[in-house]
Amino acid sequence: MALEIVTKEDLEDFRVRLLNDLKNIIPKAEKKESKRWLRSHEVRAMLGISSGTLQNLCINDVLHPNKIRGINFFKYEEIEVVLNKS
Repeated sequence: MALEIVTKEDLEDFRVRLLNDLKNIIPKAEKKESKRWLRSHEVRAMLGISSGTLQNLCINDVLHPNKIRGINFFKYEEIEVVLNKS
């Protein structure tokens, strides 16, 4: 059985590579879950619809926007439901 000596430089190199790998992985996971609320233009782009169609979906009680300071925000989960139905 051969012995290998690990130096401080080897450990430092390992630490740097590990941190870089973690930095590359973590932001990708955070981006997927960070967007819980969407603006109207994002919903229209996701569904491929016009602003009139989005308004009709709200009037017909398919989507339920939350208005904050004059801006409609839609729950991402509701948009997924609409996407899965069509």
